[in-house]
Amino acid sequence: MADTLRRLTNTSSFSVLQDKLESWHKDYHVISCDQNLNRCCELIELTAKIQGQLFAILNLTAAEGGHYAGVETLKTRLLPWLGTCFSMAKPSVTDDTSLQLIQQDSVEKDRRIRELCASHENDMQKMETQLCSSRLQLDSVRAELVDAHKELDEIKSKSATTLLATEDEILQLKADLRCAHEQVEIYKRKLDALDDYEHQIRLLRDEVSYLSTEKAVLQDRLVRSRSPSPLPRLSSCSSPMRSESPTRAQLTNSSRHARLVSRFSDLYAVERLEAQTLLRRYIADLEMVQKIIFIAVVESCKTAKLAYRQFKLRVKKTLSPSHYGPESLEDAAVDYIVRNLDLYDVQDSVNTVINTMNVNPRISFPPEVDFVLISTLIRETCRVAFAMQTLEPPLDLAFASDGELYNDNKYRRSYDSEFAAPLVMYHVWPALMEGNAVIVKGEAVTRRGALWSRSRSQSRSSSPVRSRSLSPTRSLAFNSKRSLSPQRLTASYL
Repeated sequence: MADTLRRLTNTSSFSVLQDKLESWHKDYHVISCDQNLNRCCELIELTAKIQGQLFAILNLTAAEGGHYAGVETLKTRLLPWLGTCFSMAKPSVTDDTSLQLIQQDSVEKDRRIRELCASHENDMQKMETQLCSSRLQLDSVRAELVDAHKELDEIKSKSATTLLATEDEILQLKADLRCAHEQVEIYKRKLDALDDYEHQIRLLRDEVSYLSTEKAVLQDRLVRSRSPSPLPRLSSCSSPMRSESPTRAQLTNSSRHARLVSRFSDLYAVERLEAQTLLRRYIADLEMVQKIIFIAVVESCKTAKLAYRQFKLRVKKTLSPSHYGPESLEDAAVDYIVRNLDLYDVQDSVNTVINTMNVNPRISFPPEVDFVLISTLIRETCRVAFAMQTLEPPLDLAFASDGELYNDNKYRRSYDSEFAAPLVMYHVWPALMEGNAVIVKGEAVTRRGALWSRSRSQSRSSSPVRSRSLSPTRSLAFNSKRSLSPQRLTASYL
């Protein structure tokens, strides 16, 4: 029963019936008779449906009360109503009273409807007013947005123009800066060339003064040879000339010193890296490659020093029979070597260095590697070392041994070194010395355990080492066009 009653309540059948009744009452005088009858029949059908639902609820309620519950109510109310063919008992109020009540309700409802319509119209007018104001605001916002877009486009165009102008200015400034740098480089080269010219002018002036002095000495000798003078006068004239006539080697000592130091630095920066690149194609161990290059440089300097001493002895031996002049035989020999550095047989020194490296126990390398690969480095090092011996004082390489105490004045550590290690593991490049002063720093690798590594390498070096076949050496050809004949020596010296 409760479900049926809830469904009847939820469907709001009486509200629908009341709405239909009010709608019929409103349209009664407007519609036709058939439509009024149809409306009435529709209301009767709806009333019958509602009564059927109420009778079902009545049946269920009576069933819930048992056999005798609600009997009195059915007898007194339902049966008399059914007996009069669904005619209700006459109410306590009269027809006029009920009609007045209905009219009052109708008037009240009409009044409420009119109030609702008036409020609805007011609300509609307010909403229309708000809508119009909102539309006006929207139009103004759209206009402002359009103006903002136009301003933004103008700003973009101006910014693009400014940016292009700025980029053009930057490019122009970069081009001007590049031109300025180029002009600076040109001026630097011109200044360097001017310095070189001035230096050459000084050298030429020194040579002119030296040659003038030589000419005066020779003219004096020629006059003395034609008219002999007492012997004491000759000795008194010859002694001051020796102190006032420096040789060409002495005059160019400073310039040759600077050039050779610069060339030694170039060997480290250029030829060493090229040799290292060539050796790395065949030897994967970078440490062994660096050791090979260091040993090659040291052996090249040793061989060049020995070749210089032998060459100097040969020059002195050749010049001694015909030498006479203000300078000593030693100075004359050095001056001759400086003038004729091209007579140095550098290929013989290269072959000697390669043969020495082939039997060096500190080098381990694959059999297909030939040290001819780094002959360029060896040749240039021999030439530089040979020319360094003509300086006063001569330049030489610093003594170096693996496991020695690291000296910050002589070496700089390589990038892969242990900077806290006090001992040298191995050397990458030797230091250049002038007496006890360091001219150019070398490079060394410092790591912990350098002494243990040195002892291990010494124990390995005590084992027999397989040597390679020696490269053919080339002896000095004294009978060739570059031979040291006395006539050539004298002519070059004079």
